[in-house]
Amino acid sequence: IPIISTMHHPRSTEAATKYFLTQAAASALILFSSMTNAWNTGSWDITQPLTSPSHILLTMALAMKLGLAPLHFWLPEVIQGSTMTTAFIITTWQKIAPMSLIFLTMNNLSTSVFLLMGLLSSLVGGWGGLNQTQTRKIMAYSSIAHLGWMATISSIMTNILIMNLLIYLIMTTSVFLSLIISKSKTIQDTTSTWTLSPTLTIIMLLSLLSLGGLPPLTGFIPKWLIMEELILQNFNLLISMMAASSLLSLYFYLRLTYTTALTLSPNTTQTKFKWRFYPNTPTMFITTPATISIFLLPMT
Repeated sequence: IPIISTMHHPRSTEAATKYFLTQAAASALILFSSMTNAWNTGSWDITQPLTSPSHILLTMALAMKLGLAPLHFWLPEVIQGSTMTTAFIITTWQKIAPMSLIFLTMNNLSTSVFLLMGLLSSLVGGWGGLNQTQTRKIMAYSSIAHLGWMATISSIMTNILIMNLLIYLIMTTSVFLSLIISKSKTIQDTTSTWTLSPTLTIIMLLSLLSLGGLPPLTGFIPKWLIMEELILQNFNLLISMMAASSLLSLYFYLRLTYTTALTLSPNTTQTKFKWRFYPNTPTMFITTPATISIFLLPMT
């Protein structure tokens, strides 16, 4: 909350307030679910089997903390109200705590609610991002879509969930760092990335396609394994709808890659040779996540 509100601007204050209210509500729901459970069973332990209302409440609360649809509305708003670096922290670091809670209490959470929310999130993440022009909002909706994929697998195989989370964190890190280095806040800003560094445009192109889940890149691993597992469990309709929804998100990633690496905007000659200068932002951190988010597929 302090990180979001450090920028003294009405937008960031609003974002911090929204973030605080949703997280506080979700925490209160978690406490409330364990209270109703203790009232019914006499045990305060949420890793023990819960009663039916409690486990649905706990599932909804954790989904709200993560930003799964239909409880996703705070995420794009908060991300749009904060700086690029803060948005990067919210889409990556903030997801670890709720995910670890889901991992610990998975046996007692509602499977059907998770599958439904996962499907809804992947659809909302696809449709919501189509009409956005701000890169932060696009990343927020992509985050919702990825979390949807994680939610569907969480009740079936937790090890795929952990792997998907790690890969998602690395790919998002890579994309956000390249956006921070090129200072691209809107799609229009990405058109001048080529003036900064030819290597950066290639890295951004590949990282975005990897986020979209295209085969020779890392992003294909979680999609492949989740599809395989869900087909084994006979969720054929569900996985067909999710595969179709990943096309929606692929569309806006492709639009970003198109403006970044495949078009030349009509610029004046002065702006062309930025790559002659030393970059202001540290570029060391991007090397590892970019490499991992592009070349990890043979690991499968």
